[in-house]
Amino acid sequence: MNKRLRIAGIIGAVIVSIVILSSPSNPPPIPEPTINSSGNESVQILAKNLNKPWAIESVDSRIFFTESGGKIRVIDSEILLDEPLASLRVADVYDGGLLGIAAHPEFSNNSFLYVYYTYEEDGNLWNKILRIKENKNKIQDAQTIFDKIPGSIFGNGGVLKFGPDKKIYVGTSTVSDASHDPQNLDSLSGKILRLNDDGSIPDDNPIDDSPVFSYGHRNVRGMDWDQHGNLYASELGPSKNDEINLIQPGKNYGWPNAQCSDTEELVSPIVCYDPSLEPGGLIFYTGNKLDMQNNMILASLKAQNLFKIEINDDGSTTQNSIMGGLGRIRDVVQSDDGYIYIITSNTDGKGFPSSDDDMLLRIIK
Repeated sequence: MNKRLRIAGIIGAVIVSIVILSSPSNPPPIPEPTINSSGNESVQILAKNLNKPWAIESVDSRIFFTESGGKIRVIDSEILLDEPLASLRVADVYDGGLLGIAAHPEFSNNSFLYVYYTYEEDGNLWNKILRIKENKNKIQDAQTIFDKIPGSIFGNGGVLKFGPDKKIYVGTSTVSDASHDPQNLDSLSGKILRLNDDGSIPDDNPIDDSPVFSYGHRNVRGMDWDQHGNLYASELGPSKNDEINLIQPGKNYGWPNAQCSDTEELVSPIVCYDPSLEPGGLIFYTGNKLDMQNNMILASLKAQNLFKIEINDDGSTTQNSIMGGLGRIRDVVQSDDGYIYIITSNTDGKGFPSSDDDMLLRIIK
């Protein structure tokens, strides 16, 4: 992509298309990236030349983000620190490595960060969750709290989010091993898991003595809760049929037996994308700095846009492209300052990076 066009896309967040989605059978087209040269600055670049950044977390006026090669990086007082918080030994596979990151809801008191990463053991790929205690941007302690989530070269999930109930939710991916069928409740593949903050299984999970909260997922890419406490997740399809789902405890979302299902036995997505837009992270915006209150904000990789999605009372959705021209956008987070932060993903092997990629940016208009 022409670098002038990429940089022009950084200037001004502007709605360029509105798509009404009434059902999975009425998929939205992928809009062209937003290019606007009005000269009104709407984003600030906080960091550039990042190496395959994957996930982002904001807590206590700091930003923590992962690079899939194994580094946890820190932005403090709007400055990217030279020294990473940690450098982990991770598997060097395309869609794996150091992935999700989440801060404990009581981070101000306990300084706990959680990360999800892929590793190799005896020729097999696995994923684990590590709890890190940090102090003044240095690691004090690290402990594995959950392990042996099936891994693969092409998909590992890796989303970590704390819910309103202060439980940690984990999105995993399907793998090629037939023994790890997402329909198999004894496997951790293709699931959303719900755990206590120490990695143990909550007593009130929908399946007794199981970390499984929902199943039949292909590759969960983003999760967040709306103002009513409803959990939504974005999910990557095989080559089309990406989904956004309203997650219900103990329910089956169909994979690999169905895509964008519409049956009584399986939960149907609220949005099904054909062609694919390759969804990334998502949030529900609750701040007062931007005119997006209580709307879903969705990052996309293949579509190379940041979307605002309104969920209407009748279950349909209205989707707007609010920013483009940055290339692939992998993750999004809202900070306690009320602004939205995003990371690009142009160095992941699928993009066309410029000399500044990848970047972490703050949306201010």
